[in-house]
Amino acid sequence: MDGSRLVLVTGATGKVGRVVVDRLLAQGAGPLAGTAVRALCHNRTLEERDRLEIATGSLERREVVDAAMEDVTEVVHLATTKESPDSMVDVAIRGLFWLLEAARASGTFRRFVLVGGDASVGHFFYPRSAPVTESDPHRAYPGCYALSKVLEETMLEQYGIQYDLDGCCLRAPWIMEKDDFAFQLSFGEDVFGGPRWRDLVGAEAADRYVATRTIPRMLGADGRPVKRNFVHVDDLVDAILVALHHPAARRQTFNVAMDEPVDYGRLAEHLSRTRGLPSVDVATPYHSTWLDNTKAKLLLGWRPRYDLAAMADAAFDYERSPDDPRIVWYPG
Repeated sequence: MDGSRLVLVTGATGKVGRVVVDRLLAQGAGPLAGTAVRALCHNRTLEERDRLEIATGSLERREVVDAAMEDVTEVVHLATTKESPDSMVDVAIRGLFWLLEAARASGTFRRFVLVGGDASVGHFFYPRSAPVTESDPHRAYPGCYALSKVLEETMLEQYGIQYDLDGCCLRAPWIMEKDDFAFQLSFGEDVFGGPRWRDLVGAEAADRYVATRTIPRMLGADGRPVKRNFVHVDDLVDAILVALHHPAARRQTFNVAMDEPVDYGRLAEHLSRTRGLPSVDVATPYHSTWLDNTKAKLLLGWRPRYDLAAMADAAFDYERSPDDPRIVWYPG
């Protein structure tokens, strides 16, 4: 896995993609030093820089993918669709298929890193009696996004079986950056992702909670505070960079998450103690889940830097500059 590298990054303008590109170009030493990057962009683009090439087009078109894959040594596949039935098959399935076909026919290709998601194993939709490991079966929750994550992981695995293609799947839970985690706790219309707390408590109560800076203390189907998996974008990108070159990543799947899931009860206590924020119980039908990251720590030597306190403090301390508006490209 040594020698010159040209890494194709799909979804390069997204939350994770931008950080991957920046970090790859900043590598001054080690196995990724001097890496060149080709960023595949569709609706948005990046500024050109040394060792950065911009490719444009949609993954659903084979000619776009074939051109983007020319001379590529590794792929970081981040492009995806959310709950978009009209584009899911074309982008998530057909696009990945074209990438894998180009990879197996390439004379320069070495490794494919897919960033998957815990949607493939059910997120918090199903009850669990033990932590979720990489050997647990796929269990998509309702909707096309979770189904696409199952199909992506399965396709990559089968290309390893059929063609001995070197692929690695990093299964990530909900990815946080900047002040995302604070807005995830908002009772307002500015909530990031789900649940939409105001829909659960009603608009009148939600407006009161916004005025008093109250945060939700999410309760699960068992009436206890939910434990829910997150990962900070910096921790995920750390894992991506290791997976690009580490020998132990070959044809493996890794859960990449915080050491412990966020316990909404402990989170409420932390924010009350450190910031004086009140909380209110919000009943939901969801279930606690624990994404076990032991395998990634053991085989890759990866360690997450963020725990519950660090994630919360970083989000609530984050101050946006005028040229850093909060833009949510997808709902969560």
